Amino acid sequence: MAERSFKKEVQQLRIPAGTEFRGEGILAITKALLQSGVGYVGGYQGSPISHLMDVLADANEILDELDVHFETSASEASAAAMLAASVMYPIRGAVTWKSTVGTNVASDALANLASGGVTGGALIIVGEDYGEGSSIMQERSHAFAMKSQMWLLDPRPNLESIVQAVEDGFELSEASNTPVMLQVRIRSCHVHGRFITKENKRPAFSLKQALERPVRDTGRIVLPPASFVHEQEKIRQRWPAAVKFIQSRGLNEFFDGDVEDIGLILQGGLYNGVIRALQLLGLADSYGNSRIPLYVMNVTYPVIDEEVVRFCQDKRAVLMLEEGQPDYIEQNLHAILRKNKVDTLLSGKDVLPVAGEYTTDVMRTGIEAFLKTHHLELLATHDAVAVDAPKPAAVPITFHPKVQALAEVVPPRPAGFCTGCPERPIFAAMKLVQQDLGEHHVSCDIGCHLFSILPPFNLGATTMGYGLGAASSSAFNVKSGKRAISVMGDGGFWHNGLTSGVANAVFNKNDGVIVIVDNYYASATGGQDIPSSRADNPNRTTKNPIENAIRGAGVKWVRTIDRTYDVARMRKTLDEALTTTTDGPKVIIAQSECMLNRQRREKPLFAKAVKGGKRAVKERFGVDPDVCTGDHACIRLSGCPSLTVKDSGDPLKDTPVAHVDSSCVGCGNCGEVAEAAILCPSFYRAEIIHNPTGTDRVLARLRGAAIGWLQRRRAARLARLAL
Repeated sequence: MAERSFKKEVQQLRIPAGTEFRGEGILAITKALLQSGVGYVGGYQGSPISHLMDVLADANEILDELDVHFETSASEASAAAMLAASVMYPIRGAVTWKSTVGTNVASDALANLASGGVTGGALIIVGEDYGEGSSIMQERSHAFAMKSQMWLLDPRPNLESIVQAVEDGFELSEASNTPVMLQVRIRSCHVHGRFITKENKRPAFSLKQALERPVRDTGRIVLPPASFVHEQEKIRQRWPAAVKFIQSRGLNEFFDGDVEDIGLILQGGLYNGVIRALQLLGLADSYGNSRIPLYVMNVTYPVIDEEVVRFCQDKRAVLMLEEGQPDYIEQNLHAILRKNKVDTLLSGKDVLPVAGEYTTDVMRTGIEAFLKTHHLELLATHDAVAVDAPKPAAVPITFHPKVQALAEVVPPRPAGFCTGCPERPIFAAMKLVQQDLGEHHVSCDIGCHLFSILPPFNLGATTMGYGLGAASSSAFNVKSGKRAISVMGDGGFWHNGLTSGVANAVFNKNDGVIVIVDNYYASATGGQDIPSSRADNPNRTTKNPIENAIRGAGVKWVRTIDRTYDVARMRKTLDEALTTTTDGPKVIIAQSECMLNRQRREKPLFAKAVKGGKRAVKERFGVDPDVCTGDHACIRLSGCPSLTVKDSGDPLKDTPVAHVDSSCVGCGNCGEVAEAAILCPSFYRAEIIHNPTGTDRVLARLRGAAIGWLQRRRAARLARLAL
């Protein structure tokens, strides 16, 4: 079960040639792959290309019709290794993943692929997750392309350019016998637009043909002495072939302007933002026509010396807009200009930020600073942003005094688990255990469980990579009164954790505790199925228990908890793992379905039942304000978004009481935490019955009567006490 279905949208992949295709960037990429005669596709989900994998999965029937093999790879390394099919055979293959973390994982296979080279076109579609919308370390894919000398495409973010880049990428790969990286930024993946389609193509040479007629060329296998030849081949043959292809096809674009003595050089992916920045400065129109000449690098590696020289030689100054650091392209341009004795002044990160996302506002400020030095009069042509135009005084934002007072005492709410998340009780139990046994070193992992680092749990010291939670605590395998705790998810376990974490711990007789969070899906990337998923998947093998794999790796001490919301049981099991005298790694598998996926699955069924007149029950939890003491320990141990505070309504209670709002999904974690921590018994469970039966109505009247009698008796007692 993925985050969303593309079953309807993928039908556009069948439309005939010459038809206008409308849709999202990821759909356009899929269509471009089919138009290019791709033979196989693989990949691993991760923002911003998770939906590309979902589209391919939903288009499985169409891919089968065209004899295109599609595979959801176990990791990015698995996906990259698939491209081995293009080394010996003229088969076009494409793989995709989130960069740069995915490229890190795949780098071994990519380096070998780039060394030996390819026969068929090999395209690596990397989702460039850079900027303030990113969830990873801030690095660029550019370094990987340079390191292994693979060509890097960064097309303008519109559907026509993206589709053309896919087709050109395959041809460039074949022309230069080199794998090609196609970088699509967050906005490129989700931009909407249109383009005119071509006919889908079957692979010119199929995987079946390759199996029937195997080929072996030792010159393409990365072993000495061939590996020494590969390095020379890259420079003497592949690089010149790539440059020739890029120039002859005009992959990089030149846009003229009437201001001929200056220019802008930019990465293709920044084009839309640059045009908007120029428009705001009065130097471009809404159709993209710029007064300043542009050199758009849809291929950012290799840099084409002749094109740079041609663009710069008649200009006083040019500005290089290169997002991120280090400034690889800017340094390259300086070298090219100096070697060719071109005295054009090159500006770049002297007026633009050295690091960080290049938003429209950032680029507008940088271009404006560049023009103030080299063409001041251009800014005076647009009154709204003229250099000396008086800026309007900032209007102070005022808040109600009560809001201001609240802001002083309520801390900012950090990112956290979803309402009803089954991972929340795991870390509530961990906090309770640490209250008894003291603080422990906790190594975290990539996934939803990483939110445990933030308040209210404040657990975890490091995160080193997907599936590396257990491995990152391996140095703490020393004799001590305490054991290290490590956490990984089920997705990370199958990706990397089984070998690098669990098997490594067994081999090295690690004495630590490993908690594996099994929520049935790769939840953090959109809820895709994995080997241990409970779902029936017609195209994949699921229902492979994690416990079987762990015991197979040699772990003796294993505990499986099939309901993480049982905080008391979680607490007891963690306590046992941290105090047992058993040698070797202690593994706890904490299982409960991801609440987001559960809601996606159950809500349509619930709505259908209610609409059909069937009895349907929805559980909700609440807090009795008369019983709540107002110490808010339940909130500190839960952090659920639906658990908040409200005024008690009692003049004798100064502090607000806990309150469960309408977003509650009835997971019961709040009540379980309160019971496990021996907090006040103020939580209650209520059932909301839709289409109640006659029995339900009778029971409701009886309960109402009993409760009413108790309330009247209580009111009478209070009245007597008041006298």
